[in-house]
Amino acid sequence: MRLPRFRDKDSHWCGAVLILVALGLGGCATKPGPMPAVQGPVAEAVGEVDALEAWVRLQRVFKRYQGTPYQYGGATAAGFDCSGFIRTAFNEALGRSLPRTTQQMVAMGEPVTRDQLQPGDLVFFNANGKNGHAGIFMGDDRFIHASSSMGVTESSLNDLYWRPRYSQARRLLIPAKVAADNP
Repeated sequence: MRLPRFRDKDSHWCGAVLILVALGLGGCATKPGPMPAVQGPVAEAVGEVDALEAWVRLQRVFKRYQGTPYQYGGATAAGFDCSGFIRTAFNEALGRSLPRTTQQMVAMGEPVTRDQLQPGDLVFFNANGKNGHAGIFMGDDRFIHASSSMGVTESSLNDLYWRPRYSQARRLLIPAKVAADNP
């Protein structure tokens, strides 16, 4: 089979189409891995944390890995998929152990409405009819994630691509003030 040749201006469109196809087909597919030791109330919330401190720590981890390429099933500085990045960020920034896959993460914590999002909440997006992509909300409609086209990056929930795909959010972290009020 002979492949067609593209002129320079056509090759940019071809690359963009290939990226969009990869996003649509791949989303954030993850390889199932061993489930971490998550038991009891931890399955509902990963623990108490000061919101500002969580944001600062997650921001540091994001800066360290920003630009790391996307890698299907990746969970290291060599490459991340979305759940691999989230798991690493929560572990390094907050000392919290999360499950390996997006589908396991979406079953944790408490649901949060979009207007009640706080830094550290996980946001999920529809890909192929399921919650196939996820990121960490950082405030001001921004979230950090491992994008299949851009690697570890920050995006807006209101971006033309992400806005219609937004599915739900889950809160895994209990704000310290709330935890102190509810022993």
